[in-house]
Parts: sequence; structure tokens; C-alpha cells
Amino acid sequence: MKDLNERGIENQVKGTGKEMKGKIRGDLGDATDNASEHVKGRVEELEGKVQKNFGKGERKADLDHDI
Repeated sequence: MKDLNERGIENQVKGTGKEMKGKIRGDLGDATDNASEHVKGRVEELEGKVQKNFGKGERKADLDHDI
């Protein structure tokens, strides 16, 4: 079983990837005047930010737990 720090790192990496993918998708939607893709991209970007920050919280909780 993974500890909080490992899960936190994993969530930060996955969240960052999702955030970047969403930003690109949203920007492409802007460039092609495709409102649907723009919105989907921004939602994915937001989901990535949430996952990344959740990972940061997990890592912080693990550090606080060790003290």
C-alpha cells in the first residue's frame, strides 16, 4: 500500500499532466472557434489543478503526520 507521500506525488504529477492537456485543449478550442472544446478543455484544466492541489495536501499531511 502506498503511503500518503507517494500518493501525493502521483496525484501531483497526474494533475499537472491533466492541467496541461486541458489548457492545450481549451486553447485549441479558442483557436478553432469551437466553444465545446474550449469548455471541455477548461474543465479538464480545472480538474487537473484540483488533483494537483489534492496531491500537495496529501504530501503535507504525510509530513505533518511524521512530526
